[in-house]
Amino acid sequence: MHRRVALLSAAAVAVAGALVPAAATAQASGPATRLTATGPAATGPAATGLDHGPVGWAGADTWSERRTVLSYWTPQRMLAARPLDTPAPRRSSRSGPTQGTPWATRGAALTTTSGRPYAVRPVSAARRPAEVVRNSPGLRWVDGGAVTRTVGRVFFTTADGRNSACSGTAVTSANESVVMTAGHCVKLNGAAHRNWVFVPGFDNGRRPFGTWAATTLLTTRQWNADEDINFDVAAAVVAPLQGRTLTDVVGGQGVAFNQPRRRQMFSFGYPAAAPFDGSRLIYCSGRAIDDTVQTRDLGLRCTMTGGSSGGPWFQGFDGSTGQGWLNSVNSFKYDFAPNFMFGPFFGDEAMAVYRAAQSVGAQ
Repeated sequence: MHRRVALLSAAAVAVAGALVPAAATAQASGPATRLTATGPAATGPAATGLDHGPVGWAGADTWSERRTVLSYWTPQRMLAARPLDTPAPRRSSRSGPTQGTPWATRGAALTTTSGRPYAVRPVSAARRPAEVVRNSPGLRWVDGGAVTRTVGRVFFTTADGRNSACSGTAVTSANESVVMTAGHCVKLNGAAHRNWVFVPGFDNGRRPFGTWAATTLLTTRQWNADEDINFDVAAAVVAPLQGRTLTDVVGGQGVAFNQPRRRQMFSFGYPAAAPFDGSRLIYCSGRAIDDTVQTRDLGLRCTMTGGSSGGPWFQGFDGSTGQGWLNSVNSFKYDFAPNFMFGPFFGDEAMAVYRAAQSVGAQ
């Protein structure tokens, strides 16, 4: 018998967001739009099947909807947000993530560059942050760098009206507007979240780079249809803010798919359940392991709690620059192993979500 699994989803505290359709009820239960790597292909109910095409739906895709969402997120609502009640993870009959050709995009620039991952520059001997953080189970990140601008908090309202939070990452993309996170941070228990926003660089209640409302949300077909934990991946496309796109303001991390397993990883997020309070960026680091209990996910020793869901796992992370390649996201923990975090393998399905998201026009 499989032992019960608890997902690491949303948490408490802060800041504004965007997934508000013309009718909130329709958003929570209406049909999804099937997307390919280049854009919409068909419409219909929750998708099933064996191909890699993601599923997406509209968020706050008009200025009036975005204004309503941004007004909704008062400081009081942010502070009152609570962790989600999450179900045990499900697996479908097609639960094994597929693996294809290794692919990566550089994160230092604001434009997408495909090809082999670039070599990170050595850490300065004078500072040597990589030695300090190489094997951390959960400490506050104090070394600065790009990670403090590109990683942030995600806030949303669930279908039953509860305000909650996750974590997410701004990644380099063709439209300069993509945030990667976990599938359960956009949809859970068969219903999409609304009032969805991203707050990069969130720091103890401060929003130094503003609040970015989602116009489009996407997830894997497997998460959309079955909430299969092996495919707990999602992306949001956010609207420009004051005439500028997201990565024009904060930069973007690289993204990598179909990479070797069991590599050194750095995980980041904003845990808000005890003993954390959601106010600071926390990290874990170490060599990833394979889950041998119930999933094909990656594992990492990590004490982060609810609210860190959707936060990035980086391969090739350079502590001196705060840059790396996003290669998984915080997804769940087993209740019998609370000191380990698990995240999905970024294969062809995750890549399809990213490619579909970057093809959506910023509004």
